[in-house]
Amino acid sequence: MKLVIKRRYTTSSSPQKLFTPASSRIITFCKAGLLFEALKLLNKTDSTNISLNVKPLVYASLLQTATKVKSFNHGIQLHSHIHKSGLLSNSLVGNSLLSLYFKLGSGLFDASKLFVELIVKDVISWTSMISGYVRVNPRKAIDYFWDMLDNDIEANAFTLSAGIKACSEIGHVKLGKCFHGVVLRGGFELNCVIASALIDMYGKNRQLLYARHVFDELPKPDAICWSSIISCFTKNDLYEEGLVYFYLMQRKHKLKPDEFTYGSVLTACGNLGRLKQGKQVHAGVITTGLCGNVVAESSLVDMYGKCGQVKDSQNMFDRMRRKNAVSWCALLNGYCQNGHYETVIRIFGTMENPDLYSFGTTIRACTGLTDVRHGKEVHCHYIRKGGNGNVIVESALVDLYAKCGCIDYAERVFIQMPVRNSISWNSMICGLAQNGRGLEAIDLFKQMIEDGFNPDYITFVGAIFACSHAGLVDEGRRYFASMTEEYGINPGNEHYNCMVDLLGRAGLIEEAEDLIVKAECEDSSSLWPALLGACTTSRNYVAVERIAQKMMELEPKNHLSYVHLINVYKSAGRWSDALKIRKLMDDRGVKKLHGKSWVDSSNIVFDTNLPSAEMSA
Repeated sequence: MKLVIKRRYTTSSSPQKLFTPASSRIITFCKAGLLFEALKLLNKTDSTNISLNVKPLVYASLLQTATKVKSFNHGIQLHSHIHKSGLLSNSLVGNSLLSLYFKLGSGLFDASKLFVELIVKDVISWTSMISGYVRVNPRKAIDYFWDMLDNDIEANAFTLSAGIKACSEIGHVKLGKCFHGVVLRGGFELNCVIASALIDMYGKNRQLLYARHVFDELPKPDAICWSSIISCFTKNDLYEEGLVYFYLMQRKHKLKPDEFTYGSVLTACGNLGRLKQGKQVHAGVITTGLCGNVVAESSLVDMYGKCGQVKDSQNMFDRMRRKNAVSWCALLNGYCQNGHYETVIRIFGTMENPDLYSFGTTIRACTGLTDVRHGKEVHCHYIRKGGNGNVIVESALVDLYAKCGCIDYAERVFIQMPVRNSISWNSMICGLAQNGRGLEAIDLFKQMIEDGFNPDYITFVGAIFACSHAGLVDEGRRYFASMTEEYGINPGNEHYNCMVDLLGRAGLIEEAEDLIVKAECEDSSSLWPALLGACTTSRNYVAVERIAQKMMELEPKNHLSYVHLINVYKSAGRWSDALKIRKLMDDRGVKKLHGKSWVDSSNIVFDTNLPSAEMSA
């Protein structure tokens, strides 16, 4: 113990005797962030007036200040001085220089090149490399971690944290658990640095129980750990729990949320449609002094959009002093989710450098309008931008072309996709089914399972719909049963509608009626129109009359039953009966809902039901 105290005394006190007035003033300028003044004094000072023992500290301070004030050019000049003076062998200087290149350099190549040139590589050097690669190439970050161990350098808490983050980025939970084991068995205290990385890793990969366990094990979690667990809840769609922890963090533990905490909480409010609560959180953003913070304000744009307040979302966006890709995407998403598709296309046209998420949202807007012409323009823009292989954009393109009837284009995009997700498969299966290619849709459904993808709620809608239009009754029954028996998916209205249509088209009316009566879904009354439509398609007019009469009793204001029955009576020449149903409609105040259409004129898309459209027609 005495030796340690002596060493600490020696290393901290002896350099003081070696400090000259010039070196002391340079370091003072650096601490104040006055880089220009520090460099000016350095140029005036003879190098012999700065002790060799103090030089590393002086240059490290200058490099750290250059990084802090984001002056990369001055940092390069300092690098030249350091190279000439042979100071690169000092670990403090080398690590400060590495930090400069990572934070201000144009890419990782220069930082990697510098790392190779470093004579002394300590745990800080290796941690800098691992941390730098986490976001851009997490697999490379893990490779650096193994190389560090091969060089007999022991990891510290920050190194382990960076390694865990790399596992999180590539979704390698098994390896992440190995890191967790190293933390527990290696004598590392489960501090907040490691804990927040573990919570984030488990949360991103839907291992919620592990994330909560890590959090609960902390004796006193800091604000970053609270932010991580709240983010974990919102990423796993547990928005209520996220809000509960947010209020516990502030009221019980008196911790101050940062912009990332507010971002997660505003996401929860938006997805729950809690406008009032979202406005309260907005007030918290203001009182915390986060106005002008791009993360917090982008989250506010997103929250107002999800709550249906597109004007407030636009106003928030317009007030932002600084906008990034997330801000633009939040604005576009808000308009798209609220059906303002033409506004999405218009705003996208004004963007100078749209990101991939903006492309995806705009393509979804084109799908909402079934506007294949604009969709093709966005597709061309995506290709010109060098887009290739982005699963979000290309899944949206498959969906667009399929829903617009351009099934060959959809198939071409789907085949060329290097990576597919469940949305890609679902869009293609549903597209084939809706475009009269039911057998191909079934084959693709089987291929999806063979490729290791589990079918979800939407997949079964497409598969059963394909069976309906291909007349595959037995196969449709099997898929409907396998939803709950094999995949644990409860059938919804869409599945029941498809099954009723399948049975109705096959003439199995009694089985279809029995299915409607036994249906365990939110609104079984909405299934009768599906059976009515199927009976009309198969020209089973006896069944149409009976089912229409039943619908009139269940939903006297639904126009479909009256219209179908009138058409059946007209086809059978029963004009007096048709007039009676027409009179019954008038007596009950039932009005036939007119179809809607969009008109594209001079590159402007508008609704023909609007008064302005009627006037110009």
